[in-house]
Amino acid sequence: MNYPTSNKKLIDWVNEIADLCEPDAIHFCDGSKEEFDSLAGELVNKGTFKKLSDVRRPNSYWAHSDASDVARVENRTFICSNVADDAGPTNNWMDPFSMKSTMTELYRGSMVGRTLYVIPFSMGPLGSPFSKIGIEITDSPYVVTNMRIMATMGTAVLEELGADGDFIHCLHSVGKPLASGEQDVAWPCNPQNIYISHFPETREIWSFGSGYGGNALLGKKCLALRIASVAARDEGWLAEHMLLLKLTSPAGEVHYMTGAFPSACGKTNLAMLVPTLAGWSVETLGDDICWIRVGEDGRLWGLNPEAGFFGVAPGTSYATNPNAMDTMVRDTIFTNTALTADGDVWWEGIDGEMPSSLTDWQGNRYDPASSKPASHPNARFTVGAAQSPHIAPEWNDPRGVPISAILFGGRRRSLVPLVSESKSWEHGVFLGSTMASETTAAAVGAVGNLRRDPFAMLPFCGYHMGDYFAHWLSFGDNKELKLPKIYLVNWFRKDADNKFLWPGYGENSRVLAWIVDRLEGRAQASETPFGYVPVSDDPNFDGLSIDKARLELLNQVDSTELASEIEAISAHFATFGDKLPAQLIDQLNALMGSNGN
Repeated sequence: MNYPTSNKKLIDWVNEIADLCEPDAIHFCDGSKEEFDSLAGELVNKGTFKKLSDVRRPNSYWAHSDASDVARVENRTFICSNVADDAGPTNNWMDPFSMKSTMTELYRGSMVGRTLYVIPFSMGPLGSPFSKIGIEITDSPYVVTNMRIMATMGTAVLEELGADGDFIHCLHSVGKPLASGEQDVAWPCNPQNIYISHFPETREIWSFGSGYGGNALLGKKCLALRIASVAARDEGWLAEHMLLLKLTSPAGEVHYMTGAFPSACGKTNLAMLVPTLAGWSVETLGDDICWIRVGEDGRLWGLNPEAGFFGVAPGTSYATNPNAMDTMVRDTIFTNTALTADGDVWWEGIDGEMPSSLTDWQGNRYDPASSKPASHPNARFTVGAAQSPHIAPEWNDPRGVPISAILFGGRRRSLVPLVSESKSWEHGVFLGSTMASETTAAAVGAVGNLRRDPFAMLPFCGYHMGDYFAHWLSFGDNKELKLPKIYLVNWFRKDADNKFLWPGYGENSRVLAWIVDRLEGRAQASETPFGYVPVSDDPNFDGLSIDKARLELLNQVDSTELASEIEAISAHFATFGDKLPAQLIDQLNALMGSNGN
């Protein structure tokens, strides 16, 4: 077979995997619209896709997955480093030789009756010093169509790779075909044998058994975070689970901010914020991943390596995120939402009343009296970033953008202030290392439990998190760098009646405005154990629909709760053993001292 590349490493690898997986055909993806339309048509015929109304959602599709394959599966995600201790206590580890032996047998014959797709893709703009090229081999046309949206993909990537270029090997299969054939299987998967395995030293990703985005779109969490975080450690940069936005003040001051939030905690909403404060504007650069490098000017520069958004649909509406709604009006893939009778999508929290007739996320007629939701809580939309009406013109600039502030946040119903500025870089790293949030439906498991999620990287750091903390701290050791300020935010505090204290959404622009005023040396602040918080009469909070008492409550730190938090942080830190940096112990001791201990 003639392949559209002269890269011998790639040709040899494709042949090796074809011999192992035994596909009926091999297809090198060119990334064209014609290819996408052809694959989408095949998926419609198979029942994986349903074409939505061209009046309601032009060139858009609805998919529903197998009920067992709806989210990332953290207990089946592995870091297969050569030494177990390098994976650390927050990752599942397996010996790389044993893992490859196990998975090789699973891959054997797994593509019989299917096509092997070769997806050349680049995370980041072609030619950027930030970017990394990967090749994903998959037997899932659903993966191909989504990867075309989420990454730079196709012939141009092969041309950039050239005859001698290196690439990250990404292998994926949904699992062995059923004995009876697959003509009636819309969503093949193998839930009994799911493995999402990462090999840090050799920069490889092997995924088997799942077709869900976070497990199968291997350029996303697998490459852009788990493998990239290891490369970043080795090469002196950062690969982070962060949004990236551009904020412009009424005076024309421009600041770029990143923010780390666990999945489904408002990251996309903040990245696409529509400010309520007059004269302020927010433009989106990225909603999920940010790669950060030191620029020649000593500042940290950030870039979103993705080309699309893979957002959570439930709760998204014109009231909560109008930019997201305007982005997905066309050319969008919806997965596990409900389907309306007139060929549109629907989910809990969307604008308007529930339609009288719905197909639920599993493809069944929905009973409005049911206690179960019509859409899955982790239902997703996949859409190109360039479609966003408020995408920043420089969102795809290969140089990246200079970062002024880094935000950390999660779901905390008490204790953590609305916003606090760290006292130093080391204190900011401490705040990031102790982040905690109520769990959401973005990962399989219990919902609503409080868990520590340092830097929102708990499921995504590809090496020992104690070493990860040390890597972050190392930037503070370089006194020549002009580092961003670090802020902790919490939109989710509640009162005694379990009602949110802060209105959130567009009003979050008030917090961003206060941060800008702090960066520009204008805003006053008072000190708390978590850092510096706004004073009660700060003008950025004038005109809010909440009274002054509730506003003050948002930034209060209860000493009894803080004492419990200190105990929890101590237990959290103990899990990292002797790899926990001494600077973080110093910060914990300072927090204890601030609480009178």
